[in-house]
Amino acid sequence: MTAGPIDPSVPPSGTGCVECLAQDGWWFHLRRCAQCGHIGCCDTSPAQHATAHWRESGHPLMTSFEPGEDWFWDFRDDQAYDGPPLAGPQSHPSDQPTPGPAGAVPDDWMDRLH
Repeated sequence: MTAGPIDPSVPPSGTGCVECLAQDGWWFHLRRCAQCGHIGCCDTSPAQHATAHWRESGHPLMTSFEPGEDWFWDFRDDQAYDGPPLAGPQSHPSDQPTPGPAGAVPDDWMDRLH
């Protein structure tokens, strides 16, 4: 992995996209900042909050927050890498639907993906 700020001791900020939950939004997949633990939605999601977090914070590394995925992404070179284990949990709860959160996803959600 390229050199960059990773703090393995920081837990995730929650179980869903911080901004989507605050705005009654929804997401397709979730991403976790490897430096501060911020949970944001992926670029396929309508609001793309994980990328917005990188642009606003300068934190260049994120990892998947989906069950069974353990890759890291570096925004600086648009490359995927392996990385160290981070503080748990490693993904959103297994009973949380994808897309999510439950009850907030519109019926035409597939038409709204990027």
